[in-house]
Amino acid sequence: MAVHTGSAAAPDLFRRVAAELAAAPWRAELQVEEIPAPQRIAPHAAAITADVVIADREIGSGRLVLLHDPAGNAAWEGTFRCVTFARADVDPEMVTDPLLAQVGWSWLIDALEAHGADYVAPSGTVTSVSSESFGGMEFDPPRAEVEVRASWTPELGTTGSLLPHLEAWGELLCTTAGLPPLPPGVVSMPSRRGPHARSRPR
Repeated sequence: MAVHTGSAAAPDLFRRVAAELAAAPWRAELQVEEIPAPQRIAPHAAAITADVVIADREIGSGRLVLLHDPAGNAAWEGTFRCVTFARADVDPEMVTDPLLAQVGWSWLIDALEAHGADYVAPSGTVTSVSSESFGGMEFDPPRAEVEVRASWTPELGTTGSLLPHLEAWGELLCTTAGLPPLPPGVVSMPSRRGPHARSRPR
């Protein structure tokens, strides 16, 4: 995985966690790609992007950036930070629901808790937008979209795993796109852009 390591060598802990990010298994509906990590936000960073694809049709997308500052960051309340957005088209009627923002935020929190991902200092926004076409585009159907932008600090200690947080992020993307969680007993298989990997029972 291409990572941003600033001017200093990446600590072993960051390299191990970034390796988990690069090798993580994903749901079959997720097509994941490594992307250049942002610079100047933190001394060390790694990033991926994903599309939620059903029957060769993209129904959602998102990005996850893993930041690391060995010196710690007071705003993060830790040395790592996960930063993400997830977006998907929704029924136009949904954007008028006053509870949509609260529900959208619960998608992240519920996913983190469901996968046993220890975290602190979550923050973010949920935005819904609707559009209707006119004039030469009047026959285009109305569109509506919801977007979750969020960040949280994974509590990894010195030997913890990032995988529960990655599983939660994958679930957030799929939930935003309207897919249900994987049923118990089904595990994800490695999935990168290209032919879809398939889930299989344990």
